[in-house]
Amino acid sequence: VVADGREVLSNIVASQVETHQEYGGVVPELASRKHIEAINYIVSRSLAEAGVTFKDLEAIAVTNRPGLIGALLVGVAAAKSLAYCHNLPLLGINHIEGHIYAPCMVHDALPFPHICLTVSGGHTLLVEVHEGWQYKVLGSTQDDAAGEVYDKVAKYLGLGFPGGKVIDDLAQKGNPSAVKFPRPMRNTDDYQFSFSGIKTSVRYFVEKARRAGLLVENGQQDMITIEDIAASFQAAVVDVLVYKSLRAVKATGAAAITLTGGVAANSHLRASLKLAAAEIGAEVYYPPMNLCTDNGAMIAGIAYQKYQQGLRDGLSLNATPKGSIF
Repeated sequence: VVADGREVLSNIVASQVETHQEYGGVVPELASRKHIEAINYIVSRSLAEAGVTFKDLEAIAVTNRPGLIGALLVGVAAAKSLAYCHNLPLLGINHIEGHIYAPCMVHDALPFPHICLTVSGGHTLLVEVHEGWQYKVLGSTQDDAAGEVYDKVAKYLGLGFPGGKVIDDLAQKGNPSAVKFPRPMRNTDDYQFSFSGIKTSVRYFVEKARRAGLLVENGQQDMITIEDIAASFQAAVVDVLVYKSLRAVKATGAAAITLTGGVAANSHLRASLKLAAAEIGAEVYYPPMNLCTDNGAMIAGIAYQKYQQGLRDGLSLNATPKGSIF
């Protein structure tokens, strides 16, 4: 529940990490079932924590694109039912727009235009954001998203799920220069990304190192450790993300960069982007940790802006798993 697009009255998140951990990734059918189990409770708890009732609400917003179809259908069906029962306007919101808006909820007077780097388990893209929340997509991933590659590398290394935090933690103990993993599409003339090659390189390197007896986990001298691999992998991914983001700032003349999405919680990415931006006089803004990962507050926040612009969706609103970015 959000007031005036910025004041978070409640932001209840039902995590499914434990459900999917044993599979090393999200299982769509299980995700949908867990959504069904949790949604009524989450709605009730959100209203209670905010100290409001349905009579106090101006509108109901729901993520209807893009994403897993089963999970989207649960949310859209619930939102349509509530909107109908309480005679409230309904707004269908793009999930990525929620991430792009998240920094605005904690930073006053965010400059426009700015470049937004959105990095999550499902998406990696650079967007030029203009006043009135108008967007120009500069580039996106051509294969795996950065967060997805973190999860896959962590799974291959036996580190568990989700992979982002565990690799970030291990990387702080390793040597980022130990292995020179590739930087796909870093020097192309566009703003597209590709991360599947880095993932494959990690796998091939680990296989060869294990066969040669060069990979250990106890830090023996002159040996490669899991920590070194994590640090070197992360350095490659972050290098590409930061380089292209800074190039976009220079090309567009934007005054700032915002970093959003689940991978925005990554400590190395935050530090590297801030340091690189400072060298060209650009500011970096990112949301707090609880607004980096998927959450309802950011959806309600951008919905307020869309509501003020006159957006209304009828009860024919559909879930669109492969919908356009905007």
